[in-house]
Amino acid sequence: MKILITGATGLIGRALVAQWQDQHQLVILSRSVAKAREILAIDASYHQSLDEIDFNQLDAVVNLAGEAIADKRWSESQKQKICQSRWQITEALVEKIQHCTTPPKVLISGSAIGFYGRQGSQIVTEEHSSFYPEFSHDICARWENLAQRAAGEHTRVCILRTGIVLSSKGGALSKMLPLFKLGLGGPVGDGKQFMSWIHLDDMVRLIDFLLYRDDLSGPFNATAPRPVTNKQFSQLLAERFGKKAPFTVPAFVLRLAFGEMADLLLFGQNVQPKRLLDNSFEFHHPQLKEALNALQF
Repeated sequence: MKILITGATGLIGRALVAQWQDQHQLVILSRSVAKAREILAIDASYHQSLDEIDFNQLDAVVNLAGEAIADKRWSESQKQKICQSRWQITEALVEKIQHCTTPPKVLISGSAIGFYGRQGSQIVTEEHSSFYPEFSHDICARWENLAQRAAGEHTRVCILRTGIVLSSKGGALSKMLPLFKLGLGGPVGDGKQFMSWIHLDDMVRLIDFLLYRDDLSGPFNATAPRPVTNKQFSQLLAERFGKKAPFTVPAFVLRLAFGEMADLLLFGQNVQPKRLLDNSFEFHHPQLKEALNALQF
């Protein structure tokens, strides 16, 4: 297949490119073609503008672009950057698809479990219809609505509501590792908030799964089927390095350090990938302890 990938230099994008480089003809969109070539180091078609790409020649589009949500404190300007980096590219992709005579067969577009907002311990599936009104929901709701506009007779749209992606090569886990390796890590807040996670290998596999399943569309929870509490996550991560997790970070300390962004750490969602499981997707890493052990640190 000929596949356009946005966000190809991100954590998921890099792994997806590595998986697909010998299977598909890849088209890479990047703000810096030179940087993308250096990072990905593969033979692909690189472009800086969507106007350079003939969408009539594409079989699929995978849209993973977006400013990292937890890299910086949420000032108003940073919030706008987070939103626009997702909304603008998605809107532009949809416009291109809508004006095709032979449009791509599928748009697989990113989102996050932040779509649901804070949900306590309640089990959340794709059918969940009660959302807590906060920044993470607002970002994802519009992001998804924009992507869904590409859906039509010839194009199906799959939405990836992604949880915490576990990898030794970046992402949220890389920020936790230094303290846990030293035996200084531990739960945040009361530790009761759920963390819905997925191993990077399974993330890539489910995107590949959705690429070929012509009968599937709509939102999919891209999370492993065994979410854990923050306390359980901390204990298992500490055990991975032969340590304990004796320290707790109080909620007020997180709020002082990160402001509103602390809510991402203090509240969570108990998410189940119901639609993937119902359609026979098999997770290679369904349990957190095994998933952490499978990572090479």
